[in-house]
Amino acid sequence: MEKLYQIIALAGVIGYWLLVAAVTIRVVVKRRAVSVSLAWLMIIYIIPFVGVICYFLFGELNLGRKRAERSQKMFEPYGEWFTQLHECQAHQPKLLNLQLSQIHDLCTYRTAIPALCGNTLSLQDTSEKILYSIIRDIENAQENIRIEFYIWENGGLIDLVNAALIQAANRGIKIQILIDSAGSPKFFRSHWHRLMKESGIHILQALEVNAFRMFFRRLDLRLHRKIITIDDEIAYTGSMNMVDPLYFKQDAGYGQWIDVMVRVTGPTVNVLAAIHAWDWEVETGERHLPSIPVCNIETNGALHPIQVVPSGPGMPENLIQQVLTIAISQAKESVRITTPYFVPSDNLLQVIKTTAYRGVTVELILPKKNDSFLVNWASKSFFAELLEAGVKIYQFDGGLLHTKSVVIDQQNCLIGSVNLDMRSLWLNFELTLAVDDDEFTKELYWVQETYIEQSRSIDPIEWQNRSLFHRMLERLFYLFNPLL
Repeated sequence: MEKLYQIIALAGVIGYWLLVAAVTIRVVVKRRAVSVSLAWLMIIYIIPFVGVICYFLFGELNLGRKRAERSQKMFEPYGEWFTQLHECQAHQPKLLNLQLSQIHDLCTYRTAIPALCGNTLSLQDTSEKILYSIIRDIENAQENIRIEFYIWENGGLIDLVNAALIQAANRGIKIQILIDSAGSPKFFRSHWHRLMKESGIHILQALEVNAFRMFFRRLDLRLHRKIITIDDEIAYTGSMNMVDPLYFKQDAGYGQWIDVMVRVTGPTVNVLAAIHAWDWEVETGERHLPSIPVCNIETNGALHPIQVVPSGPGMPENLIQQVLTIAISQAKESVRITTPYFVPSDNLLQVIKTTAYRGVTVELILPKKNDSFLVNWASKSFFAELLEAGVKIYQFDGGLLHTKSVVIDQQNCLIGSVNLDMRSLWLNFELTLAVDDDEFTKELYWVQETYIEQSRSIDPIEWQNRSLFHRMLERLFYLFNPLL
């Protein structure tokens, strides 16, 4: 019997060794950043069995067979829809500045989505402004409303949004709402969800969490976009989830969430509606493309060009990181970044450092307290080399700073749902707007200035003298970069 146990033990060791060897080969042959591959190998070797299971669950970008097949078939019809926009008057590539022109060329080549002029933009920097504006526009809707969010949680002004949507549905407005399953479990168990469905609102869980499918689709792949379009005439996007900060996670210990949203009118609204249509079709197989926008603009007036930049599984890889690289590397005077989660790729980190080395003022504004313990420590592992390069780092102490924005030379900006971490850059369904509008950009820069006023600047000398224990925690959690 003892011999049998020895044989079983030996077979188990050999089997596990072969499994680890096979997974190692799979990690190596995948064309990813070297740092990501090395981090996964460290996890696999340091944490026996668990590391291998984690790789199967989270190691590869797996949308699932049905959704992946739909996405593949959708490229041609959606590409044709976007290509039609190249013929409308709002497409004025020769009038774009150099930076947006390069972003436009990249996005046109990879997605067929062009930058369009003739928009209006309104920056809304408080939850009250955002939610009351959304409610007014819902109340005035005439035909259709398309919505998608990561988190939808009832309470406070969100109850008024829910009521306005039900009243709109009762007026005969067609409403399609897509909400991430993992981000909004409370909402899907609430009476508001039931009332909205009973009113005729088409409301779906995106990427529904299913333990039985965990080895067939990556469970932490999430719909992180925030989009509202109304009658293909008005749109909202930005960083805020469908929550009222006065009622959302008040016991978590990091204060209210601080966000901004952009209200847009003009031809870009139809592009945002098309992104919603894409996500709806990936989830359901149903196609509801919006109409082609009316593109009559005064070319001698303010152009207000906007480039819509989507990303996510089924879409061209690495697009938003490429846009960030173009935007930051083109800066001549200043770059100011706000993000709640900062765990950049090696490429993006080098772009930020190189920009600072060129003498450009680079400022990074992060929340002092974060809702992710792992990300909070992992992000600190980058501070020393950033400070050495001359980057100014501010820790915001007025709540959980959730705004995702980049302002270049106070002239151009990026604003949307994208965090500067691997999850946003590589994994989730995200959206950002590249905006060439002096007035709007200066307003966003002023909002960023108010964040700095509520922040403490990190002193490079003090940071250099942090404790050994502090440094060890930084490096430990940095190893989990692929899971962040």
